[in-house]
Amino acid sequence: MVVSKMNKDAQMRAAINQKLIETGERERLKELLRAKLIECGWKDQLKAHCKEVIKEKGLEHVTVDDLVAEITPKGRVCSVFRYWTVHSNNELQIYFFRYLYLFLY
Repeated sequence: MVVSKMNKDAQMRAAINQKLIETGERERLKELLRAKLIECGWKDQLKAHCKEVIKEKGLEHVTVDDLVAEITPKGRVCSVFRYWTVHSNNELQIYFFRYLYLFLY
């Protein structure tokens, strides 16, 4: 039962993704998301976090993989969600952008 639901969810996600690609909406949504992330300071926060990691560990001891491992969890839950919480009382909109972020990336 659980496997069937997971398979159905995967099929639905693939179908939606295909339709978004065919219509060009996927790229439009990605651009909208990028703009919102920049607008709310997400990019700047992650850049600052990278600088902190490099400062703590030393430039010679940090690889790109280290930085990716360090900032990925923070990037997934960072200020984009706080932005929508502060600027909108619409919980559906918050849920949508969380899902959109996970879906597109």
